[in-house]
Amino acid sequence: MRLAILDLLTIKTARHSAFRSRRQVLLATIAVLFLNSCRSATEPCTDCWTTKASMLTPDVEFGVGVMNGILYAVGAVVQAYDPVANSWTTKASMPTRRGGLGVGVVNGVLYAVGGEDGLYHCPFGGAPGPGPFLGVVEAYDPVANTWTTKASMPTPRARFGVGVTNGVLYAVGGSNCSGVAGDRVEAYDPVTDTWTSKASLPTAGGDLRVGVVDGVLYAIRGEGGNCSSSSTVVESYDPVANAWTTKAPMPTQREAFGIGVVDGVLYAVGGYGCGSSFSVSAVEAYDPVSDTWTTKASMLTPREGLGVGVVGGVLYAVGGENTLLITIVGTNEAYQP
Repeated sequence: MRLAILDLLTIKTARHSAFRSRRQVLLATIAVLFLNSCRSATEPCTDCWTTKASMLTPDVEFGVGVMNGILYAVGAVVQAYDPVANSWTTKASMPTRRGGLGVGVVNGVLYAVGGEDGLYHCPFGGAPGPGPFLGVVEAYDPVANTWTTKASMPTPRARFGVGVTNGVLYAVGGSNCSGVAGDRVEAYDPVTDTWTSKASLPTAGGDLRVGVVDGVLYAIRGEGGNCSSSSTVVESYDPVANAWTTKAPMPTQREAFGIGVVDGVLYAVGGYGCGSSFSVSAVEAYDPVSDTWTTKASMLTPREGLGVGVVGGVLYAVGGENTLLITIVGTNEAYQP
């Protein structure tokens, strides 16, 4: 009898030990999962997109500039986005309302350059004339929240690229009624309020985006709608040598895309696909050192005519048009490389 009782106690003890062991494993697993969830909540992901607060007023074909950690969307209205507060505020409007403009920031001042007013048409039969295209330049002071008119750009144009290096703003390519803007490069010096012509683009482009890395401008073609061979051309400009060099072409043909630079890498974002009736969400990264392109995580929302700005190493893709829905959107998505 005593042996039977001892055997029963041994079995119960073994079962209790096994249960305790399983419970310890379960608790350890729960602890690991909890720590991982806390870590993922505090640590940023990589090569991923997250949704942020939408623009107060949806817009398309506007310019973007970043000053003091604030992103400014400059178009039909002027809106400022604070990534820390994840909120938007409305600022003083440009004196000249326009779309397809270029924006650059020099020494804490934002310059809105050129564009298209949309109220006029090009002269009939291709006759010369500015039509809807503008050379107007207006400067925005974020502290005073005021605009000041500056010397006009010599070549009126829209949908061109803007890059800033060494305190000088460069307007590259674009389109206008006479068709002469495609290869024009003009430099603006805010100190003297004057414009100077520079070496022309080797390959003219009517829909251009420009990014700047280490003082060198990279002009990336759009014109994806006509699927032309020039629609993926990339050329770099050295302001010191006043010379252009051909680089590796962008893999995806598209127009009306956005561009941003993070840690010396250029990101081409969204746009209007070659031979397509719809916006695309494709994102491709260009490394100037290796002269190569890499495919990255796509935007959550396909868009064209969007604005792109970089704050604190994070790329923000805001606004644009979703052609599938035929809707101008205020969508704001953040990309962590």
